[in-house]
Amino acid sequence: MVTLLLDSSRLEVALSATERALSFRKDAVRVERTHIAKVQLVDDPWTWLRGVPTPGTVIPRTVAMGRWRSAGGDDFVLVRRRRPSVVIDLDGDPEFQRLVITTRHGLALVQALRLEADDEPVDVVEFVTTEIPVQRPDAAADGPVRAPRRRAPRPAQA
Repeated sequence: MVTLLLDSSRLEVALSATERALSFRKDAVRVERTHIAKVQLVDDPWTWLRGVPTPGTVIPRTVAMGRWRSAGGDDFVLVRRRRPSVVIDLDGDPEFQRLVITTRHGLALVQALRLEADDEPVDVVEFVTTEIPVQRPDAAADGPVRAPRRRAPRPAQA
C-alpha cells in the first residue's frame, strides 16, 4: 500500500519495494506543494488513465503502475483494481502532469492539503487525525437530547 507523506513544501508518494519494481522507479515520487493544482477523489481510476505505459506494468482492470505518456504530458500511475483513488493535477512540475494513485486515504489527503503542515514529513493519516478536532456526541450538550423516533408497526401482508 502506498504511503503519502506531506510537509510544508512537498508531497511525497513513498513506494514499497514491489511498487518500485512494478513501476520501474528507484525512488519515491516527490511533488512540490505549490505545483498541486487540483485534487479529485474518484471511484474508478481506470477512466483517468491516458496514454501508454512507458515504462510501466499493466494488467487490465487489475494493476497499472509506472509512467504513462500521452500527448498532454507524463502521468504517474499507481492503480489497483477498482478501488477508490485520488487524481492530483499538477501545474509546473518538471516530471509529471498528473498523479493517479489508489489509496484509502484520499479524503485525509484533501483535508491535509487544506491545513498548514510542519517542516518534517508526516504521514497524511496521522497529520489529519491530530490536526482536526473531533467533537464527540456525548460532549455536545448544547441543547436537549431527543430520543430516537420509533416507527409504527407495519400491517400484515396477505
